[in-house]
Amino acid sequence: MATHPAILFQLGASHHTAPLAVRERLAIDAARASDLATRLGQIAGLNEFALVNTCNRVELYGVVSTSDAFPALHAALGAVTGCTPAELDSAVTLRQNHAAIGHLFAVASGLDSQIVGETEILGQVKQAYDAALAQHWTGPVLNRVFQKTFQAAKHIRTNTGIGAGQISIATVAVDLAGRIFGELAQTKILVVGAGDIGLKTVQAFQSRGATAITVASRTLAKAEEAAALAGGWALSLADLPVAIAEADIIASSTSSPDFILTRELIAAGIKRRPARPLFLIDLALPRDVDPATAELANVFLYNLDDLAEIAEENLAQREAEVAKCQAILADRTAALWPQVAHSLNAPHAS
Repeated sequence: MATHPAILFQLGASHHTAPLAVRERLAIDAARASDLATRLGQIAGLNEFALVNTCNRVELYGVVSTSDAFPALHAALGAVTGCTPAELDSAVTLRQNHAAIGHLFAVASGLDSQIVGETEILGQVKQAYDAALAQHWTGPVLNRVFQKTFQAAKHIRTNTGIGAGQISIATVAVDLAGRIFGELAQTKILVVGAGDIGLKTVQAFQSRGATAITVASRTLAKAEEAAALAGGWALSLADLPVAIAEADIIASSTSSPDFILTRELIAAGIKRRPARPLFLIDLALPRDVDPATAELANVFLYNLDDLAEIAEENLAQREAEVAKCQAILADRTAALWPQVAHSLNAPHAS
């Protein structure tokens, strides 16, 4: 009796398939990731898996013995995120075999990012793989695919100009601030959150000449560390009402599951200041800033999707580089697929 080969797959959602509100519901924190891993470990026929989880995508890569496992994967994602089957059907895509490899190559190289060419994603994919490897979730197929992915992404970074200018969500946010205010030397900037994106945002503002930078964080020591990079000031989140009254621009990037900058908090802050505009840049997912703040007079709110639209304007200048990258990755996908196909047919993958 003939046996069917195992299937390499990618199952998940990103900014391409899900609006911001749905991506918020799909966002997986550490506790949810642990819950999902437990559920995945109980699915019959799922032999290998790794979870790539960023602010703009939740993607599961894995190997199954049979396509009968796919409904169970959907169900596990729904159970952990609370998304309805209808929401998952509209947002989640499934790629198999050759297509799954090509997609992972594009993701790690920054070609599939909301900000095309951004550099953070490669590190995030490496972290996802390292976590899966440490938990013994991967096997011979995913190990080969991820290693080849990192080689392809490094080649893209080295041999094309797709990432020229250190493109990131932080630099796009600061570009927006520069468009609005021109010179940033006298602009009062408040950065909420002292994680990786917060630090990059502080550095990006400083590189554009900003000198009045305040950093607020749940942990004051982290705020002080980030503020020291720019010779700025540090605050705890309890000090936000005063800081809001002073700021011209607030860029927020915490990992809070709830709004950090509520409508009420912003409304109270702008009452304490002269009638001048306040620009809010929400770099977080789930969002940090209540969308209702945009209803307030003199308050202008930008979120991740707004920043992506701004970045799109600059993409035309790099279209030739994008095409070059796509051709390189297509060649590398075609070269890797026969090796993976052989592994999927081997006894250890069934």
